[in-house]
Amino acid sequence: MKPKIAAMNRLQSLSPDAAQHRARALLSHIEQAIADAGGWIAFDRYMELALYAPGLGYYAADPGVLGAWGGTSDFVTAPELTPLFAATLARQVADVSRLEGLDTIVECGAGSGRLACDLLAALDVQGWLPRQYAIVEVSAAMRARQQDAVARLPAHLRDRIKWWDALPDCFDGVVIGNEVLDAMPVKLAVRTTERWLERGVTFAGDPQQPLRWVDRATAMELRPSMQALPPGAVTELHLASDAFVATLGERLRRGLLLFLDYGFPAHEYDHPQRACGTLRCHRAHRAHDDPLWQPGTSDITAHVNFSSVAQAAASVGLDVLGYTSQARFLLNCGLLDVLGSAVAAGQDGVIGAPRNRAGLAQTAAVQRLLSEAEMGELFKVIALARGLRAPLMGFVQGDRSAALRSHVASEAAC
Repeated sequence: MKPKIAAMNRLQSLSPDAAQHRARALLSHIEQAIADAGGWIAFDRYMELALYAPGLGYYAADPGVLGAWGGTSDFVTAPELTPLFAATLARQVADVSRLEGLDTIVECGAGSGRLACDLLAALDVQGWLPRQYAIVEVSAAMRARQQDAVARLPAHLRDRIKWWDALPDCFDGVVIGNEVLDAMPVKLAVRTTERWLERGVTFAGDPQQPLRWVDRATAMELRPSMQALPPGAVTELHLASDAFVATLGERLRRGLLLFLDYGFPAHEYDHPQRACGTLRCHRAHRAHDDPLWQPGTSDITAHVNFSSVAQAAASVGLDVLGYTSQARFLLNCGLLDVLGSAVAAGQDGVIGAPRNRAGLAQTAAVQRLLSEAEMGELFKVIALARGLRAPLMGFVQGDRSAALRSHVASEAAC
């Protein structure tokens, strides 16, 4: 979980010498890219290099960036908190797959591989397994970590997992993306008293701060809700993630796209109280707000604009089958029943409040998944589909998709 982490002093270095060496190499790579572009690159290009430059970027060079609290990880995601997250998600995946005759699961950006392993194990317990579980991963370092995790699975589960180097031109299946969209490069827009500018990166000529912001006139298409933001506001435009959703939608012949991430619909995303934007960096389970500081040593993320996701899906003919908070989705899928069974199993079948350390840890993790003060409300789940029958169990109560559909209609009319 990345958003709810205490702030850190951005001048405090937490990296070992090897990471510092890599940061210097990446900085040289970024400076060369700036020079090749004539002295300025847009922020989305900078973010792409900082996170994904081969062998140097944050995700491209270090497979240990996410995991449990402590150690060398920088943040923790829901699958890392507890296997009960995957066990609950498995209920939705198995239900729709059985109903619709789908036999392929595709996970985009599988992180440490924990979700893939736990999800397959949970599906096995439920008596349904996919013909194949395909992982789409752009980072060779992360793929290696996933392969290490998968190697520990029983053979009948391990053999179902494949890595796709690219999406096929056409496929059927259930696609899962957990905290994937937030890590895709974003453009930055800055509002002056007269117009919107695009924020980019150039040389600073200062060894202590080698990069600096420079704003330029832009031809970017702006969303209408940005007019609610005051002069001086900074916000993000999610062209890369929108294009990714559209590409998935174009290639999905029949099936479901299920994205779980932190974010807001557009009218909340562009609320005047959010005038500083949502861009954040994460390192050693702490947050800071300077993406130009030591590039490659911190994660860079932006909250997801789910109205934009819905609009990208609609542009390629996908239906929005549901949109709700993570808490409501997990409750609809039976998380509390899953927790009760897990606690009872650890107490020799005795049902009731947990009486041992494992049961207490499971209960605490579930509290973090559901709490409005933690992940329960900030994280959302959106279901996009082609050729499927509704409803989905995860959205039978608390569905908010009508608000997204009305927003998409109003944007299209502008």
